[in-house]
Amino acid sequence: MTLTEFRARAVEAFGDLRADHLVRSHHLGAFDGRTAEEAIDAGAPVKQVWMALCAEFEVPDSLR
Repeated sequence: MTLTEFRARAVEAFGDLRADHLVRSHHLGAFDGRTAEEAIDAGAPVKQVWMALCAEFEVPDSLR
């Protein structure tokens, strides 16, 4: 998954404003409390970050 795909899926799942907010401010348990943005910047695979975000917010399989 590319970063562009990640951002597009986040907007689709959460809406434009909420997606940006969640990526920058929600701390993911799966990444030691890092935000999605911090985890990606630290080198975590984008797909794993996306799946962690989906799990925490119970995103339906159809949007994963």
